[in-house]
Order: sequence, then structure tokens, then C-alpha cells
Amino acid sequence: MPKLQQDSERISHGANLLISILVRYPEIGTVNYDADTGTINLTFMLSGTPAAAELAAIEERLLASIDAYHSLEGIKDGSAEVWCSTCDQVAMLTLRRDVGTLSRGEIALVIALLHEGLQDRLIADENDAILEEDLLVQEEVIGTMLESMKQDHNGNGLIGIREDGRVLVFNK
Repeated sequence: MPKLQQDSERISHGANLLISILVRYPEIGTVNYDADTGTINLTFMLSGTPAAAELAAIEERLLASIDAYHSLEGIKDGSAEVWCSTCDQVAMLTLRRDVGTLSRGEIALVIALLHEGLQDRLIADENDAILEEDLLVQEEVIGTMLESMKQDHNGNGLIGIREDGRVLVFNK
């Protein structure tokens, strides 16, 4: 695996974005940035395996809400995909968005919708040590890094994961 170069501003912006998203939103299990397609995948873990009809309703609601958000914000040509996969007693809900039109407000909307629709099924990393001021700083970093990544789609793919209360980012 190639090493992450500290002097590469592009990798640094991408790594900071993934770290900030995972720190700010403990409901997100993994973040995967694909530099070739300019997309980001946000994966959420669900306890148990919801029925197919329940998953379809959640997917439909997320896509409709994202479309409504885009309409209100005047965003055109935004792409969004949602799918779910299951493994034993865990389901993984993945949202794929293009980085060019993604915003921190949209991420917050998705989190709120999942909390409302999935209630106690959504698995979140518990971290009581994070202060409200730290969360606000992370939101600002997310906004800044998203804007930076919108300017330059070149770079390497990255994957950020949550493991034992830590956030790890790897170069793909």
C-alpha cells in the first residue's frame, strides 16, 4: 500500500475531510473517497437485518429528501445512490454522493433522517469526550475541506474507518 505523503495538499485535504466526517458523525462507520469518480461513500451500520420493505422505504425516503434538498439549494446535476447489504445480524446502508455537490448540511440531513427512520437500529460510536465546540470546529473543517475537494478532483482514493473508538484513514 502506498504511503500517505505529508506534503501532498490534496491527500491532506481528503484525509482531513474523512477524519472530520467520522469524528463529527459517530453514526458513520466508514467513509470511502473515490478520486477517479469524484464520489464519496458514507456507510452506516444497522443492528439486525431490517425487512426488505423497510430498507426500500428508507432508501426511497433518503433519495427523495436529498432531491428536495438539492431543489431548495439550487443544486443541479447532483448524483445520489443508496443501497443496503446484510451480513449475519448487521446491515450496512451506503450512500454514494458526488463530492462536487455534497455539503455538510446534506450530511446532517441524512443523519437526522436515519435517526428518525431507524431509531435504535442505527449503530453509533459513543464518544462523550467530544465537546460541543469541537463538533462545531469539525463542521467548519468539513465545509472547508469539501470546498477544497470541489476545486480539485485529482488525487488518490482514501478510506476512513472507525475502529475501537479511533478513526483511521488509509490511502487506497
